[in-house]
Amino acid sequence: MNLNIQTVHFDADSKLIAYIEKKIVKLTQFHDRITKVDVYLKLDNVVHNIKDKIAEIRVAIPRHEFFVKQSSKSFEESFDDAMDSVINQIKRKKERMAA
Repeated sequence: MNLNIQTVHFDADSKLIAYIEKKIVKLTQFHDRITKVDVYLKLDNVVHNIKDKIAEIRVAIPRHEFFVKQSSKSFEESFDDAMDSVINQIKRKKERMAA
């Protein structure tokens, strides 16, 4: 599995990177043929400089791709919400393939 973490308009500290890497490794429990995972972390300052933290996760498996985008007040919360969504998508896809 190839992991790529990109930050837009800021530099992530090593604790955040380690947190993401630790969580991404758990994806292999849900699908054994994950080829690539892209994580994008962005700052969104649309209204009055209140910056929302956006996490996007793109997971590639052979012949399919999952994409999730979540935003909240912290990167960890955004990432966790996105991670839960992508895990649900992977589970549903696996159930459909098994049926």
